Amino acid sequence: MNDIVAEQYKVTQEPYYKPVTDEVALYDAAYGVRMPVMLKGPTGCGKSRFVEYMAWKLGRPLITVACNEDMTASDLVGRFLLDKEGTKWQDGPLTTAARIGAICYLDEVVEARQDTTVVIHPLTDHRRTLPLDKKGELVEAHPDFQLVISYNPGYQSLMKDLKQSTKQRFAALDFEYPEADIESEIVAHETGVDADTAAKLVQIAHRARNLKGHGLDEGISTRLLVYAAQLINKGVSPLAACSMTLVRPLTDDPDMRDTLDAAVTTFFS
Repeated sequence: MNDIVAEQYKVTQEPYYKPVTDEVALYDAAYGVRMPVMLKGPTGCGKSRFVEYMAWKLGRPLITVACNEDMTASDLVGRFLLDKEGTKWQDGPLTTAARIGAICYLDEVVEARQDTTVVIHPLTDHRRTLPLDKKGELVEAHPDFQLVISYNPGYQSLMKDLKQSTKQRFAALDFEYPEADIESEIVAHETGVDADTAAKLVQIAHRARNLKGHGLDEGISTRLLVYAAQLINKGVSPLAACSMTLVRPLTDDPDMRDTLDAAVTTFFS
């Protein structure tokens, strides 16, 4: 039964991922000893795509959980449900991953409540177990199970940060936006725009990223560059495409919008 469930979560096609440094080799080594891994980096820099790529490369099922502040421990481990025959237990995504030997990816884990993230602790040390208190069961993690979490350090605060008792259960990989030539190649490959257009979009992003902390909370992500290029590839004018995807999502401040619009006009006048 576990094999059938595992097939549902397999990444069947190779995701496009362009390595930036040695992150593929380092993750591969960490998975070799089933070490929990924490990915740290700004939004839209490729953390989720990287996990998807590694799951494909390793041939492991991937179960992704988008964490949020309303997520409870039961959302992760499971709960009893009522149906016409009475009550039955339904595993949550973390429990399912532990049973079938999947990579469980908790995306933006810092968004979850701290009393929720505590449930992952027994899976991230020598025990590799998951207690299901409501069911009275102790799940022994499959030998191939691995836990991966990610978050954006730029949004850390006293109210939203991981406890040291959680952080020190993971190895960590830092992610940043790629160098300009690599990022241009990614944008061109993902969207089909020409190399010159991709390079201009990346240069706009670099200008915006320099404004982080000087009027912008976050710079233009690689994801947004892909959005802009997709619109351009559909025949939308570059000025309109950039306004819609690179400027308006980032800020409502009129002066900052004018600054970003000016950067766009510099390259797509």
